[in-house]
Amino acid sequence: MMIAPKLDIHPDTLSKWTRLHERANAPAVNDLPDREKIRQLERENRELRQANEILRKASAYFAEGELDRRFRP
Repeated sequence: MMIAPKLDIHPDTLSKWTRLHERANAPAVNDLPDREKIRQLERENRELRQANEILRKASAYFAEGELDRRFRP
């Protein structure tokens, strides 16, 4: 069922009003409580540390292989 014709407005106008309303009522990232911000940052920090550890181990593994290759007779 089309609402816009019943309101005697163009469908694009209704769509625009709906988007504006949704944006106005959406919580902004800066409006999150401090605890939630801290939780998100801690999660991101943990993920970055894990990725860093994986890269460190991979680097050591490949460096070891390179040393073995160089010193073989």
